[in-house]
Amino acid sequence: MTRNLAIRPLTPAAFVLFGDVLDIEGQPDKLINQGQCGRYHDRAHVDFGEGGRAGISLFDAQPRALPYTLTMMERHPDGSQAFIPMHTEPFLVIVAEDAGNRPDTPRAFLTNGAQGVNFHRNIWHGVLTPLAQPGRFAVIDRIGDTPNLQEYWFDTPWQVQHRI
Repeated sequence: MTRNLAIRPLTPAAFVLFGDVLDIEGQPDKLINQGQCGRYHDRAHVDFGEGGRAGISLFDAQPRALPYTLTMMERHPDGSQAFIPMHTEPFLVIVAEDAGNRPDTPRAFLTNGAQGVNFHRNIWHGVLTPLAQPGRFAVIDRIGDTPNLQEYWFDTPWQVQHRI
């Protein structure tokens, strides 16, 4: 048995409870490099907690297909985590509010291919889920000596199967 989960377009307003949408919508905050480059300034609230530092890693994830079965979600209690695609393919983003140290009902979003996301600290989220190759991402997250990963495995999985 599974539970169904619809996919919604990723927008800043729909995602505000979970983190930041990283995109270049609207006008740049300022022009730099002799007016040849628009700077979209300070687009994410990065948070690395006490004793941590920012790290930049590169991920190469295998693509998944719809319908996608969501069996597990994770969160990082000590720092935010940003995923910036190094391609132009949409990818699936699954998040949930906290319900007593477990994920509440998940929400699924689809990026437009030019968006990244920054999950705020302690936000439940699904694993990196590209839907096409390549699945390459720059990831900015906390590097530190303390554990920064909690996983929750659902007794009844969720089936992510369609777009609205």
